Amino acid sequence: MKKTILLAITISLSYTLLAQCATKNTDVEGKKVLDGVTKKIKSFSSVSAKFTIKSENAAGKSLMNKSGIFSAKGNKYKVSFTGQEIFCDGVTVWTYDKSVNEVTISKYDATNSSITPQKLFTNFYDKDFLYKLNGEKAEAGKPIQEIEMTPCNKTRPYSKVYIYIDKAGSLITRAKIIEKSSNNRNTLTVNSLTPNTAGNDAAYKFEQAKYPGIEVIDLR
Repeated sequence: MKKTILLAITISLSYTLLAQCATKNTDVEGKKVLDGVTKKIKSFSSVSAKFTIKSENAAGKSLMNKSGIFSAKGNKYKVSFTGQEIFCDGVTVWTYDKSVNEVTISKYDATNSSITPQKLFTNFYDKDFLYKLNGEKAEAGKPIQEIEMTPCNKTRPYSKVYIYIDKAGSLITRAKIIEKSSNNRNTLTVNSLTPNTAGNDAAYKFEQAKYPGIEVIDLR
């Protein structure tokens, strides 16, 4: 399957669950902010959001700008980009590439190294990053808190991850990843988020019958 933008960004966000920090986090305020985000998201039965992924080089030149939609319900999720859709029903993951009418099927693994939509809002940061609260600033009239995160595993392909949080709502508004080798910056911005949306479980399954002539790559 051709590499797609979403998968490239997902790979750049990958981390290893086994790489725990030798130095313990001591930023009490930073932990309080991040724990607040996790608690808020876990209070939702489901969530849907519109988002944008932008990539730019160190000089600020735009390399890519794409919009998408994701929805999540427990360990089920769906991500839609131009040219690509990913479905997960909590057991199976289907990655569909529209440009070649091809779907790759794999097993869902809750412990894998990729940050899936729902993992972005969990406490993955506590084991794998040193973090600190850099303070807050007003954006569009709202106080936004910035958390700076440094990966414990120095072989990671990124040097820093910045998480920006709406202080009043305890929700992530965007995440910025700084690539180590190129210093490129990948920013995922949550443009809108709707909690507790009515979710039909069937929406998280890929219906192969709707795609005549589709090529199937089954990796299960």
